[in-house]
Amino acid sequence: MVQFVLPLRFVPDHLLAGTPNVVVDGSPNDDTVLTLSHWPGMPTPPELRDDLSAQIVFRALTEPQRFDAVDAVTNNHFDQDGLTGIFTLTHPEIAMLHRELLIDVARAGDFGTFHSRTAARLAMTIAALDDNQRSPLPAASLSAPYPQRCADLYQRALPQMEQMLTQPDAWKHLWADEDAHLEHSLQAIATGAVSIVERAAVDLAIVDVPQQWGRRPTHRFTQTWTESVHPMAVNNSTQCLRVVLVQGQRYRLELRYESWVMFMSRPVLPRPDLRVLADELTAIESGGAVWTADGPGALTPKLSLADDAESSLAPDAFVAEVERFLAAAPPAWNPFASA
Repeated sequence: MVQFVLPLRFVPDHLLAGTPNVVVDGSPNDDTVLTLSHWPGMPTPPELRDDLSAQIVFRALTEPQRFDAVDAVTNNHFDQDGLTGIFTLTHPEIAMLHRELLIDVARAGDFGTFHSRTAARLAMTIAALDDNQRSPLPAASLSAPYPQRCADLYQRALPQMEQMLTQPDAWKHLWADEDAHLEHSLQAIATGAVSIVERAAVDLAIVDVPQQWGRRPTHRFTQTWTESVHPMAVNNSTQCLRVVLVQGQRYRLELRYESWVMFMSRPVLPRPDLRVLADELTAIESGGAVWTADGPGALTPKLSLADDAESSLAPDAFVAEVERFLAAAPPAWNPFASA
């Protein structure tokens, strides 16, 4: 008979006050006994590491000795991977019944990929809880300083997770609109209206989107974005971790989140510094357009033109510059450093 960890209690990060704790999907605090996180450089036991924090939690769940003298679990931010991992430690027997779905919800939230559409919809539901325009949380919670808002989100969501897992349609009012965008995007990829071409040598996917498509609200993690094609549709359609979006002569290069964390299931090419490419592209623009980029430590670094401008470069020329840069750029990010 498998022995599980006794249920832990969720304690908000800002209220720990010296309480020994387990941290899920984040960084340890002064009183952390055990870190279960895929974040870069975290002291997660090497034998427990996995792609997602939720997977790491399930690995630890059947080793109760790791939790000696600790009964509190916490996190300093609210998202799908954190919520599913904390739910697993606060409701272990229920979580084991839904193990694959919980991991898939975390996957949909963090990586924008999913095995089941239910998981994608639940990731949207959880994101909606943290959306100022759509959340059912009281206005006072949403306007509170982030530590209190984060605590309120966990304290509201954790008791409702079992219903989310078993009755996802009860939450349709929170996922239906975004799911329709996902369906439209998936169908467009399936029919070729949106094309994806891969350059395996540099781990690059080139996504060509109809120029007339407008942007619609979506979520990544629990952040609200606006995208013409749903990022889950793109990420679920290619394993490449560098993605170029081409829409007319507006372009964006993004490095996916998998390359930020301690990813374990397959080798990942290290991130370059896209700011170098931004300077190079700005130098060859004929119309004075300026390229900007995030540093390699951003969750999903992006390179794009300032002010959503159009480039003077033709699509083939832009993609060629990206491929050239990716083929030669030195590593600028190591998620395993100091781990």
